[in-house]
Amino acid sequence: MRRFSKAFTSGEETVTSLTVEGVGMTSQRTRERLVQRLQDRGVTNLHVLDVIRNTPRHLFLDEALSHRAYEDSALPIGHGQTLSQPYIVARMTEVLLGAAGGRLERVLEVGTGSGYQTSILAQLVDQVYSVERIKPLQDKARERLRQLGLHNVQLRHADGGFGWPEAGAKFDGILSTAAPRFVPPELIEQLAPNGVLVCPVGDQRQDLQLIIRDGDSDKLITQTLEEVKFVPLLSGTSR
Repeated sequence: MRRFSKAFTSGEETVTSLTVEGVGMTSQRTRERLVQRLQDRGVTNLHVLDVIRNTPRHLFLDEALSHRAYEDSALPIGHGQTLSQPYIVARMTEVLLGAAGGRLERVLEVGTGSGYQTSILAQLVDQVYSVERIKPLQDKARERLRQLGLHNVQLRHADGGFGWPEAGAKFDGILSTAAPRFVPPELIEQLAPNGVLVCPVGDQRQDLQLIIRDGDSDKLITQTLEEVKFVPLLSGTSR
């Protein structure tokens, strides 16, 4: 499991261990309470819980909202997007890892957003390829990931519904942080044999779906997990 550095300098800004660990409503004690809430809701993967515990979620929010970082709720990050609820981040990550049944080498994330879900994945898999359609969000995420020393992430400004076909080999895992009405066939095409896709799907009602590409028959095995609420997966790009 990767660990990010707790002290670094970025231009004129120096972020110290205190900044990463947090104080008051962003302190380690507050994070422990969040982890307990996730366990109470059924999250059991200890690696996922440990990464959630040690990742400074408050750094992925504007300072005015940082005191709410360890609430189990979605929070706005601008451009009509949200920082996903910690339970959903933990649940989707746990499902992705569990269904894969082993180490994931290449994971595609559709919707970088603030970079928080990206940072969780980057500490649990070998390589993350993350696509974001809104350039200002991607720029902020890139800086946060760099500051935290997470160097196994590649970012692309593009329409996430098309995935990242130019990345080369197909992906062992795909995780979407926005909800299409139907799973884009381009994402299915980029899923490797025995690959796992975790994606919220729907319009008025959205359900979290787990899709596994069977390595022997190439058939898709789909399981609906629970009702969720995500921002919609939109086409095109924005600067």
